[in-house]
Amino acid sequence: MTLKAIGIIRSPFAQAQGTPIQPCFAEGAQGVVEVFEEYHEALRDLDGFDRIWLLYWFDRARPASLVVRPYMDDAEHGAFATRAPVRPNPIGISSVRLLAVEGDRLRVGDLDILDGTPLLDIKPYVPLFDHYPAVRTGWLDGDATRNGRGVCADGRFQKGDRT
Repeated sequence: MTLKAIGIIRSPFAQAQGTPIQPCFAEGAQGVVEVFEEYHEALRDLDGFDRIWLLYWFDRARPASLVVRPYMDDAEHGAFATRAPVRPNPIGISSVRLLAVEGDRLRVGDLDILDGTPLLDIKPYVPLFDHYPAVRTGWLDGDATRNGRGVCADGRFQKGDRT
């Protein structure tokens, strides 16, 4: 299997510490997705969508851990029950607001991604396909989402940081 970047994500976040951990906590954070010229034609008709999914490579994450202590909890959980970046395949996904398509550049909002992150793919956010009323949300059913704990990264998963 071979993956290759189709672009680069530009954001105001140079390091993990202080970066919002999800788009819902990144309101007002804007950036630019620079799509490589060879993929420019694939952007056709994207401007009709309010939100898009960005799939990207956590290029600055520490090596995989199968058990992690996520930002929004003090307990450890299996990596697949979290969105921690230290995964066997460090692929991230964020639903960001699409503000404008300007040639091979996408202006986006609600951005929670580090500057210079390699972009793997773009998909339109379609509420009919992508929205399901949640019945159970595992360990997040507790207090974690109500007290605002962990809405910004503290660097615990970044290479070279042992927080």
